Amino acid sequence: MVSETKTPVVLCWHMHQPSYQDMRTGQFLFPWVYLHTIKDYSDMAAHLEREPEARAVVNFAPILLEQIESYLVQIERWRHGAGEIGDPLLAALVADELPEPGTPAFLGLIEKCLRANPERIISRYPAFTRLAELADVYRQKPEVQRYISSRFLSDLLVWYHLGWMGETIRRKEHCIQSLQEKSHNFTLDDRRALLDVIFDVLSGIGPRYRHLAQKGQVELSVSPYTHAMLPLLMELECAREAMPDIVLPAHSHYPGGKERAEWQLQQAKTVFQRFFGIEPTGCWASEGGLSQATLGLLDNQGFRWTASGDSVYHNSLKLARKTNPDLPDAGIHQPYAFGDSAVSVFFRDDGLSDLIGFTYADWHAVDAVGDLVHHMENIAGQSRGASPQVISVIMDGENAWEYYPENGFHFLDELYRVLAHHPKLQLTTYSELVADPVSEPDRLPHLVAGSWIYGTFSTWIGDPDKNRAWDLLCEAKMHFDRVMDNGGLSSEQKESARQQLAICEGSDWFWWFGDYNPAQIVSDFEHLYRRHLVNLYEKIDYPAPPSVFQQLSQGSGEPARGGTMRPGHEADNAV
Repeated sequence: MVSETKTPVVLCWHMHQPSYQDMRTGQFLFPWVYLHTIKDYSDMAAHLEREPEARAVVNFAPILLEQIESYLVQIERWRHGAGEIGDPLLAALVADELPEPGTPAFLGLIEKCLRANPERIISRYPAFTRLAELADVYRQKPEVQRYISSRFLSDLLVWYHLGWMGETIRRKEHCIQSLQEKSHNFTLDDRRALLDVIFDVLSGIGPRYRHLAQKGQVELSVSPYTHAMLPLLMELECAREAMPDIVLPAHSHYPGGKERAEWQLQQAKTVFQRFFGIEPTGCWASEGGLSQATLGLLDNQGFRWTASGDSVYHNSLKLARKTNPDLPDAGIHQPYAFGDSAVSVFFRDDGLSDLIGFTYADWHAVDAVGDLVHHMENIAGQSRGASPQVISVIMDGENAWEYYPENGFHFLDELYRVLAHHPKLQLTTYSELVADPVSEPDRLPHLVAGSWIYGTFSTWIGDPDKNRAWDLLCEAKMHFDRVMDNGGLSSEQKESARQQLAICEGSDWFWWFGDYNPAQIVSDFEHLYRRHLVNLYEKIDYPAPPSVFQQLSQGSGEPARGGTMRPGHEADNAV
């Protein structure tokens, strides 16, 4: 029950990774699922466990949950001699024999083990720093690589995983502390002990969040199955609502998009219920991507709340004022309903959320939390006697913390401590606000389609590279539909093809295409996207067109935070 004397505050953390797993081989092409699990998803649970009075909304993309499960299955099979670990980095950690020094496999593992924040992860540990410096020498002088000891790679693999380990694990896990103290000359037994810790953390994620939900500390919500951008699946043209002059792909629509959007939500609910044993009340539609049609779909699927960025609200208010110029601006700190939809829509306070994402990492934790809470108190005080219904901080639960000292340990600890015991602010959840509303949500006639980023879909469509990616997906979907209709596949083959199509529909591929992003990450994602498309063609037994094998995009940018996060407003790009 929300106190009538305190202003509700919702901290909504979104946990998601796209599918890095090749469905054809079972191999993980990139390690970000298990690395973010041991570092971020574990830490985020631990901070809530440490502060019983805290509340939060935690949103999961189902494809992330399934990949965590795949890691657990693969590790267990490997332990019993019944299979291999399908992640090259994790497999190398416990390999009996490592690649020969100087070989491509050896150099490839070195490259993988340097993909970490240089300041907050690598430089934090003198031993890791020395290994990274040696790796630079070896990369620049190929002629000396043959003289490298295999022990170098063994130590580098251990330190890479120690560096990515969550701070709350580091502070309580004896094995991790012992390995850090040992510093070098790690044995195979050391490496396998480290895998045991990793396995335990991965296996504990679902039960820990389920327990937090059962205690009432956490509301668990869900995104579309593979984090697909539902408004664009249903109607590419909806991007024009916020950007009338946007250049759209050659294909005017995604074939059967409405049915696919429905499937994405139905599958999401199925996976969510299997993992957590409950029905989700809310849906963080991927990247806060909403449209009026999307609200109708969420309504039909039984969701009671969703959320987006504050620019979506302002665009919708601006549209409503064209026919009702005197319509007051009630602000973003309350829920709204749009058209005839019954779904309550909450809006992210972009200013507060972006302070956490882009500013506070370099502040002392007490000062950062004090500043954030001061802003919240000002918002509460501006209500002129009637408290605003909710202040929403919404952001991903993984990418910000690697820029903070000790993975944000001190900031998050202080944040929950202060807000859990604040005399005028009360941590709560969206389901509580919907179940016991202070008043009926204000209603606007139409939600202008957009996302939390700039209130548009420009991050996923409109750029030539992004549009080409959509054209490839639309073409693949047309072939998919023809094959599915002609009866040539078994029911099992059809279901496998639907799963593969869903992976191709994920929003992350389109996010990364374009010159704005760093070249290495663009290369990783465009290669992975095209591989998923090739797998789709194989599953429907149709030859992939030559265009699928041609490079889509080459990044050349250096965005803030490496492009993994974006500010909510376009004017904030200089942050």
